[in-house]
Parts: sequence; structure tokens; C-alpha cells
Amino acid sequence: MFTLTVQAEFAAAHAIMIAGLREPVHGHNWHVSAEIEGPTLDEDGLLCDFHTVEATLRDLLEPFRNADLNATAPFDQVNPTAERVAEYIAAELGGRLDAALAPHARVASVRVTEAPGCAATYRPAVPKWFDPEAGWRGKGADVGGGSSSEAEGGS
Repeated sequence: MFTLTVQAEFAAAHAIMIAGLREPVHGHNWHVSAEIEGPTLDEDGLLCDFHTVEATLRDLLEPFRNADLNATAPFDQVNPTAERVAEYIAAELGGRLDAALAPHARVASVRVTEAPGCAATYRPAVPKWFDPEAGWRGKGADVGGGSSSEAEGGS
């Protein structure tokens, strides 16, 4: 299985509800790590283009930059916890990248760190079309291989 990790960050404020009480508004420098995974590479030896993932993640995060998450959709309707932020980014990133990734790769996880040592990770369900056992199907798949009996050699 191959995994690519793309990272981005944004500064934003939020105030979450905990046990029915709203905490004071405070800000974070949010760090986002998105993992893309798949069992195969394309003909160029890529799981996907880093630049496509970077640009899509950057565009996705743009409304949150220097914003109050509580006043920014969808968090004007949803408690803006780190868990919900990670879930939203994963779902949106997956939806926006679907055509670029399917059928050989997917968004495997999104990790959101709001402060050192405080991170939340969301792992979307594996789509039905995704086959993690697909094995190597790329150009040059037979290079350096052979069955074990061929590798053993005989006289």
C-alpha cells in the first residue's frame, strides 16, 4: 500500500460547546495532514499528483483562514471541535478529489492538530470500489520478480 501525506495549515478561532457550556473564543494555528492511499501506481509511477492534492486542500481551507469557525459554514451549524473539523476536511477533500483518485486511491485519513500534543484524526469508511488487495498493476510490475521456484534455481 502506498501513502502520500500532504500538509497545510491555517489560523482560525473557535469556541466549542462542552457539556452544554460554551468555552471562550480562542485561536489556533491548525495543522492539517491528509493521507492519500492506494495499492497501485499509475503509468508514471505516481499514486496521484501531489500538486492536485495540495491545491485542492488549500482551496478547501481558504474560507477558514483567519476566520471565526463558529461563523463559517458548516461550523456555524456544527460544533467546531477538532474531530468535526477533521471529519469535514476528509469528506470534502474526498469529494473534490474523487475523480482524480478513483479507482486506485482514496483519502485514507485527515489529522488536525490544534495545539502541540492535541490532534484529532478522522478515517473515512473505505468506499466499495476501493480494493486494497489489488496488488501491483503498474508499468514494470514484473521487474525484479519471479516465482519463488524460479528464484531458487536448480541444476
